[in-house]
Amino acid sequence: MDTIKFNRQHVKVIAHRGVSGIEKENTCSAFVAAGNRSYFGIETDVHMTADNQFVIIHDDNTARVGIDNLEIEKSTFQTLRELQLTDTDGVRGRTDLRIPSLAEYVSICKKYEKVGVLELKNRIPTEGIKEIIRIIQGLDYLASIIFISFDRENMFDIRTLLPEQPAQFLTPAIDEAGLDLLAQYHLDLDIHYMGAYEELIRKAHDRGIKVNCWTVDTAKEAERLVDIGVDFITSNILE
Repeated sequence: MDTIKFNRQHVKVIAHRGVSGIEKENTCSAFVAAGNRSYFGIETDVHMTADNQFVIIHDDNTARVGIDNLEIEKSTFQTLRELQLTDTDGVRGRTDLRIPSLAEYVSICKKYEKVGVLELKNRIPTEGIKEIIRIIQGLDYLASIIFISFDRENMFDIRTLLPEQPAQFLTPAIDEAGLDLLAQYHLDLDIHYMGAYEELIRKAHDRGIKVNCWTVDTAKEAERLVDIGVDFITSNILE
């Protein structure tokens, strides 16, 4: 199995949840698959557990990726860690498919020299965000992390705690007032690809805002985005 290549020109490509078009999303296997390819960055999602630790998973529960339905924020790290995830065919069988810790994800990004694109899921308390930062600092990799989130308070906390840290606000669509707010807080834009068009990209760039588009899985659509000037493309399978 391999990725789908496209003419990316200057655009930086980010592996969505690792190379999730090939390996199980948000697992060490998917992150290593991205590390061994030409990606600029590896995107993932972090949640806080019931015992205030941090795990890598997209959903609020484990049902879709692990059959058993465990609520992330109501489960301990050890309980979540013991769950064997299904492979991409929906069947359990690989004992290596477990929910990673935040530190494991960052360590893989560091080993393969990839930028970590870390989505803060839901609203994480300010003290939790501080702990996430401490964990990454402890691994000496904060300079290579881009924080992203749909939650404005998460983004405002990142900007307060780390005034110069790369950070992107996630949204399906945005207007000029929204762009002005991003510029005010020195935040970049991470927008659904169907909400991206040439005039919007121009207006964002005029305000000094970089644009990332998610989640783009066809070469035709990716090349359209390259043509209108986006800065990043996040994909499950394109490279």
